[in-house]
Amino acid sequence: MNDLNGKQRRVLKAMAQNIDPIVNIGKNGITENLIQQADEALEAREIVKFHILNNCELDSKAAAIELAEILGADYVSSIGRKFVLYRPSDNELIKLP
Repeated sequence: MNDLNGKQRRVLKAMAQNIDPIVNIGKNGITENLIQQADEALEAREIVKFHILNNCELDSKAAAIELAEILGADYVSSIGRKFVLYRPSDNELIKLP
């Protein structure tokens, strides 16, 4: 984690508005399988939107922070049952200010 500043967070939030959630968190919560799927998605895309399904008891911000710690990613934002994480990959697809 490299703690984003306000300007970087705003840029990432704006980018996240146009993407769909690609990782769903179901009733089992944060599992090894989910962690692996999220890790692969972050490596490929750098910014990933997650969706907590209705049958899951997790709070979106708490789940986001826990998952960010596990994956070494940065928490960008959460709205409702969705949240966004960012982690730069070796390819540096996203150039932040």
